[in-house]
Amino acid sequence: MIAVNVKKIAGLAGIALVLFFVIAQPGQAAGLVGNIIQFLRDSAESVITFVSNVFKG
Repeated sequence: MIAVNVKKIAGLAGIALVLFFVIAQPGQAAGLVGNIIQFLRDSAESVITFVSNVFKG
């Protein structure tokens, strides 16, 4: 029961921190999100290239 409360409090604190960061510094927050999306896109393209090369033969 205590662990559930700690998880809930930690989750709410994390959400509050993200909201504070977005409100306090929206430009930097947008840049961070853009960097994360670019990283995920590059990673997906790398995996696709790898799988394509494996099955080419």
